Amino acid sequence: MKIAVVSFPGNNCEVESIRAIKNAGMEPVYFKWNDSKEKLSDVSGYFIPGGFSYEDRGRAGMVSARDPVMQFIAKEADKGKVVIGVCNGAQVLVESGLIPLDRGLKMSLAWNVVDGEAVGFLNKWVWITPTCSRDRCATSDWEGVLQLPIAHGEGRFTTKDKDVIEELKKNDQVAFSYCDKDGNVSDEAPICPNGAMFSAAGICNQAGNVIALMPHPERSSEGGVYFESMRRWIEKGTKEIKEKKEIKETSAVEVNDCAFKNLEIFIDTIIVNNEERTVEQAARRVIPNLTLKQLKYLALGDKDPQEVLSHLSLFNPNKEIAYIKRGDEMLKWNADSKKEEETHSPLEGAVVLIRRDDPDTGAGYLGKGGESGICYVLGQIKEQDISSANLLEVFSNRHSSSLERMK
Repeated sequence: MKIAVVSFPGNNCEVESIRAIKNAGMEPVYFKWNDSKEKLSDVSGYFIPGGFSYEDRGRAGMVSARDPVMQFIAKEADKGKVVIGVCNGAQVLVESGLIPLDRGLKMSLAWNVVDGEAVGFLNKWVWITPTCSRDRCATSDWEGVLQLPIAHGEGRFTTKDKDVIEELKKNDQVAFSYCDKDGNVSDEAPICPNGAMFSAAGICNQAGNVIALMPHPERSSEGGVYFESMRRWIEKGTKEIKEKKEIKETSAVEVNDCAFKNLEIFIDTIIVNNEERTVEQAARRVIPNLTLKQLKYLALGDKDPQEVLSHLSLFNPNKEIAYIKRGDEMLKWNADSKKEEETHSPLEGAVVLIRRDDPDTGAGYLGKGGESGICYVLGQIKEQDISSANLLEVFSNRHSSSLERMK
């Protein structure tokens, strides 16, 4: 029984995943994302481990989910083969659409937010328990609680689709939930550490053969039951998934016109922006000749630009350039003289999109009414291509962020 451990650039949990699979009586096969698929000809299942694939550029799991190997794995899942994603692997499965409904971007693993406040990267031990029936999915054939570590910044299962929420409830797809040591589930902190809906720690697809889990069972000896359940599921034999439940399709990403802001700051990098280049490559899978410039976006509230640009966490003059937009006028900030100078706009002649995360946890320094986000400046793109769902989903997951277009 061979299980492919699928590694993307930046993953860092391959060794413990291989060990856990081996300890559960299965044979791990290390598979790099660009290896020949012939290596997968006789595998029984797939395990996508944790880490920071492509450094979480764009958002966690976004780039890996759009790699051609995930299209292959999706076909394998349709054959009934088990596909498990843990932490970053879970993020990849959600971004690929394999979770929760086998197709389409129906959910997000968003920034950890509790009671409207960002709680940052979480590295701690939590308790989880199965909240579906034992035979519901490939890894739920056990009872009780497990104490496992989490290590994620984007671990909050959330969706804005009411129909998806109803499907998850009806189909018993919230496979694992955060709980206390006695197995009591709660969506309140600290039991639910990241604000996930339903206190979800893991979600399965409709057939039960694809599971996304945020805690790390491979990092604890207690997690062995998770992998043993996977082995028993495979031993029963895989069945091709011929029918999938239909659910109403919704708009992938809505793009509204950007509301007028009197005072805005756009921050570019002097050095090479690796995230910009990687997101551009992901977008070029949809629009091959597209060019991308990525800027930090700050809409000021009652703060002065000089005060905002004095915070090193917002602006580093040694590696960044700041532009201040006052109404229709774009000015360049001279960090040495602390003055605004005339300049050419980095937005001129391009399609400009602004992404804002929901909730906006980056606006704390900007004063009352301030907003933060990411500005995408797109070139070599036709007007009709701007409405492409596949393209817009590179820049925004509508379940955790919104897109606006500057005119």
